[in-house]
Amino acid sequence: MKFEPFDIRSALPAMLAAPRDRALAWLFITGFAAYWGRPLGAGDGWDPAVVDAAERRLGLTLPAALREAYQLFGRRDDLTSNQDRLLPPDELYVWDGALVYREENQGCAHWGIPLADFDERADAVGEDAVGEDAPRDDAVRDDPRTVARPDLADKSQERWEPWMPSLAAACVEIVMAEALMDPDAPTDFLDTDGEGLAPEVAALCDPLQPFGPGSRWFAGTDVLIREVDDAFVCVRGRTPEALDPIREAQFGDWLDD
Repeated sequence: MKFEPFDIRSALPAMLAAPRDRALAWLFITGFAAYWGRPLGAGDGWDPAVVDAAERRLGLTLPAALREAYQLFGRRDDLTSNQDRLLPPDELYVWDGALVYREENQGCAHWGIPLADFDERADAVGEDAVGEDAPRDDAVRDDPRTVARPDLADKSQERWEPWMPSLAAACVEIVMAEALMDPDAPTDFLDTDGEGLAPEVAALCDPLQPFGPGSRWFAGTDVLIREVDDAFVCVRGRTPEALDPIREAQFGDWLDD
């Protein structure tokens, strides 16, 4: 399968139909990077020796999906770390039964991979970590589920909660979400005061298949929109002019208008 020319409206459903097809996820990210920014190239990934060193430090064999992601685009901060941060291999750490691979920019949330999904030596922490028994077949070991942990005032209530069904799918969500925060690209942000996305905006774009907890996604040829929990809207254009119809259709105090 090829996503040429790249059209997220067809590429995303194809990827979501097989969330543990890592090759399809990396193909999506390759096409997305080229269409919305610049193509992946040599030097965009971590050297295998760096990933090997992380494994030795942790005493773990990293899931194949994480290793492949690091080696394909792990050094591309514009794809992974505009707002929240994909940890480099030498900063990975274990916390409460999960391998933490991503952090919110102010420490308000963390994303992890349950050890019970991929490490045979891990205790049976699957039920505590993600609310269900953790299967340990080869597909899950290579591309495990991901979990998220919000930072709460009452630390006794903090726990790992289910996030994405596979790490490859989580990487696609990361790349899409971080693209909307690229400081060097045409982007904008609107606090909707709980009103959510205006119907007039939705009419300008095609709704994408539901993807990521709390998010609704929309796309046109030159614009990508994410609405989060009816609270705020992030938009990315391929050109500055692509944002104008969105701002005109959605009344409010746009950050960069």
